[in-house]
Formats: sequence, C-alpha cells, structure tokens
Amino acid sequence: MKLADVIAVLESAYPPKTAEKWDAVGLVCGDPDEEVTRILVCVDPTASTVDETVETGAQVLIAHHPLLLRGVNGVPADDPKGALVHKLIRNRAALYCAHTNADSALNGVSDALAKAIGLTITGPLDPAETPGTGSGRIGDLPEPEPLRVFAQRVANALPATVQGVRAAGDPERLISRVAVCGGAGDSFLGVVKNAGVDAYVTADLRHHPASEHVESGGPALVDVAHWASEWPWCEQAAEILRHAFGGRVDVLVSTRRTDPWTVAATSPSAGGHA
Repeated sequence: MKLADVIAVLESAYPPKTAEKWDAVGLVCGDPDEEVTRILVCVDPTASTVDETVETGAQVLIAHHPLLLRGVNGVPADDPKGALVHKLIRNRAALYCAHTNADSALNGVSDALAKAIGLTITGPLDPAETPGTGSGRIGDLPEPEPLRVFAQRVANALPATVQGVRAAGDPERLISRVAVCGGAGDSFLGVVKNAGVDAYVTADLRHHPASEHVESGGPALVDVAHWASEWPWCEQAAEILRHAFGGRVDVLVSTRRTDPWTVAATSPSAGGHA
C-alpha cells in the first residue's frame, strides 16, 4: 500500500469537504508515493504520539486533532510544533488529520462514543444539510437506569482521566434515551433540551451554561474529558483501515494518554453554602 491509498480510504470515510471552513484537515507532511506497512491512530499529534510513531515503526500517524490549526509562516525545528514535523519527516513518517469531517461523518466520532457507552443509535442530534452527516448522535440504552448508574457506565466505557466523569441532575433520574457529542459540546445545549432525551454526554461543559441548563429543566448532563470522549474514534478509524486493506497493513491504536490534566485533588470538606 502507498500513503495515497491510505488517504483515499480516510477521505471516503471522512470527506474533507464536510470539514468546517476554519478547520485544517488532510495531509500535514508525507509523500503520497511512500509505501505504508504500519499505521498509528491517535487523538492528539503531540510529542508523545510522534515518539510512539517512531518507536512502533509506523509510516503514518493519523490524528483527530490538527497539528497546525492556525496559519503559520514556517515550521522551524526549534518551535514545538515544528520539531514534531521535523521528527516525522526525518523518520519518513507522515501525519494526516481528520477533525470536524470525522465529527460530522456517518459513523464518525460521536457514533464511536455512543457505541462505546452501549447505545443503539437512532439518528443525529443536529442534522446537517449534507446527506449522511450531522453533529452528535441520539441513542437508546438497553434498559432505563438511574443517572448515578449511567454515569458509572460512561466511566467504565472510557479511558481513565484525572477529571473522571461528573454528572449534573437528580442521581435517581431514570435515563433511557441519550444524546452524545464527542469533544466540546455545550453549543448544543439548546438543541439537546428539545431533543426528547434524558441525558447528554459530552466534554468541556462550563459552569454557567450547565447550571442554567439544569435549572431550566433540561436533560441530565454527563461531562467527560475532551480526550476521553474522542478516544473511541481511534479504534473506529483503525477498523475502517483494517477492513479496507484486509490485513496487508498493520493498524495500531495509540496507547498514550494525551489528556493534558495530570493531577487531581479533592478538598477535605465540601465548603461553600447552599
């Protein structure tokens, strides 16, 4: 296989034309004519995952988040991001990014999150004009369960992080129909409130929007780490490539935790006043 073949499979699954206008997706570095025998899939293109690419002998690093989201005038080796590009090139490894096009794709990031939690997907949370695309997903649990149990279900389904999983709402509220959105999803709180769901799983929820949502009677909220919410996508993308190449290419999922938070501390008492 050549890198061009890998790109063709990825762009069939996650069409670049469906990416947001502000996004930076596609091939960052690498020669489309280079042969590929091993691929590594990750969420973040960081020093850790670039090192893992080199250590595993992969010729391609496929990342969800872009390395160069904002315009740059150069990639010198003494710049943190430039150093990653130089290391990849020196080791004849390519970098390809699939971001908002993977978010909106049918069988994309939110599908992977929903399936990891154990939901039967019924449709998108926010349908897009392009057929087969949409933000977030809605799905059903096999049986209703209390929010406190559902929050643990989510925690069990995702990789451990310092943040863990937190929920807002009545712990005994029964959860049956659920909306999910991989990555930062508080922009969809208004949509979620009118979606007929019992809970919403996403990342990066902020205090005021979350508080106002719950106070106004919206569905329960389950907040997870951004990296953890998108990590199930790695295996999904890997399976797409494995199926396409029928075992002719070794496709690995990164084992590195690139969630930026490293320490958690709890207060000895709750503090504050009701």
